[in-house]
Amino acid sequence: MKSVEVTEKGKNFTAVNVGKLSEIKDYVLPMGDIQIPGKVFVGQALQTTGSELSFQTLIPGQDSGFLHTHKTHEELYFILKGEGEYQVDGVAFPVSEGSIVRVAPAGKRALKNTGAGEMLMLCVQYKADSFSDGDSPAADGDILKEPLNW
Repeated sequence: MKSVEVTEKGKNFTAVNVGKLSEIKDYVLPMGDIQIPGKVFVGQALQTTGSELSFQTLIPGQDSGFLHTHKTHEELYFILKGEGEYQVDGVAFPVSEGSIVRVAPAGKRALKNTGAGEMLMLCVQYKADSFSDGDSPAADGDILKEPLNW
């Protein structure tokens, strides 16, 4: 079984490599009694503290296998390749490369590949309602007056 490779690590960072995106299909995610082919979580390898992310690939005609919700996590789905249908709370709509879908924790969600080729997506999940008005990227970031050392 394919595994995530930690490529570099320091006090304030971790870098990983999942391999070529065309090889995401070689991962298998064990979840209790089921195994999900073509899915890999990378947050643990990255040592994330405020989000989780996963890649998943679906072959033509394949769906995610089940509806699911979350207790506290909101999700962003980025369609990186292919086309399909996304379903939230019984509403199905088309998605394709470049589509991004946000789903609140209670949203009953599923995804299906309706195209002729592989569908690849990246999912980022994080605790819903965890940002306040002062958490804009501009307000949170600090531009340092230090030279870049390449």
